[in-house]
Amino acid sequence: GNFRIATTTGNTWDESSLNNLYVLNEDLEIVGSVENLAEGERIYSTRFIGDRAFMVTFRQVDPLYVIDLADEENPEVLGYLKVTGYSSYLHPYDEDHIIGVGQEADENGRTTGVKISLFDVSDVANPEEVGKYTVDEGIWSYSEALYDHKAFLFDREKNLLVIPVSLAEIN
Repeated sequence: GNFRIATTTGNTWDESSLNNLYVLNEDLEIVGSVENLAEGERIYSTRFIGDRAFMVTFRQVDPLYVIDLADEENPEVLGYLKVTGYSSYLHPYDEDHIIGVGQEADENGRTTGVKISLFDVSDVANPEEVGKYTVDEGIWSYSEALYDHKAFLFDREKNLLVIPVSLAEIN
């Protein structure tokens, strides 16, 4: 019955940006919030699953936040994980795992290629990246799945994950 929204405010190109998650009632009044997350970064993806939100912000590293929404008037960050790169699309695998599709990045935040991650969120205070695959060695890579969820195909029963990837050699 409530509307949940994640926002980035301020200038996303400098240290003034802030990220927020709001819960609004049917009259669009704010009834709960988590504000001022990841100063100087911007949101790349958010996925709401049941009483949880998973939010990815990025500037140089990718914090994956796990946010509890069970008490909609008092949402709270339960835990987070910092890894290189970012996920611009999050997809549930099962109740304890999230698939992330995005870009790997170096320690300076420079993106280096397509990255698929598997996050274990069973311990909400300490989420983990338990697997990853990157397309970034000596080639430039891009996927439509970074910006279009329709370019992402996942069938758990068939153990199948498909995304289109474009490649180009780096000279």
